Amino acid sequence: MDDATTFVTIAGMAAVTYATRSGPLLFLAGRTLAPSAIRFLAHVPAAVLAALAAPALLRPQGQFDMSLDNAILWAGLAAFALALRTKGFFGPVALGMGLVAAVRFLSGA
Repeated sequence: MDDATTFVTIAGMAAVTYATRSGPLLFLAGRTLAPSAIRFLAHVPAAVLAALAAPALLRPQGQFDMSLDNAILWAGLAAFALALRTKGFFGPVALGMGLVAAVRFLSGA
């Protein structure tokens, strides 16, 4: 790939990213959203996080795995339970990482 193609590719990616992020802000500026839309939008971050986490938890080696050997799944479930209980972020992340690290250390993986 030559320099011109690289530049056009990066500039195009930047333009698309800018448009998708600034479009809603510009369109919704000064408008009041309906309460139902606000309730809907409040759930978007959790839905995005679940969409990102589910494949990592359920397919850690590229194949569906809900066995007892899937340490990432069980650490994720423990972290999720702690997150529900504490409504925190750092504690569940630390717990999940610690559990996966401990299982890998103890199993020699």
